[in-house]
Amino acid sequence: MTGRPTDTDHSRNSDRSTDHDRSADHVVVGTWVTADGYIRQQLLPNGRYDEARGDRRSAYTGRYTVTGSHLDYVDDTGFTATGDIRDGVLYHEHLVLYREQGPS
Repeated sequence: MTGRPTDTDHSRNSDRSTDHDRSADHVVVGTWVTADGYIRQQLLPNGRYDEARGDRRSAYTGRYTVTGSHLDYVDDTGFTATGDIRDGVLYHEHLVLYREQGPS
């Protein structure tokens, strides 16, 4: 998820259910992007995420859980990371991501 290459097995990207905290969906679900738009992280309502880097779609995929405003990530290779949402901004390890706004 943060700067290392991976050979993602896309067969593991199913919509399987998780222990994802559904009550936190409204806070985290959606697309989050870095200010330069290079990294785009989609947090899906089924507790999965799909992260693009530049032109590389699905560079990192895995699952996430939410506890309050804290996120725990486990990518499909087993790599772990964390994030926190503060004042509407997602701080994901060394990244700062902003919720993508739809067209007005």
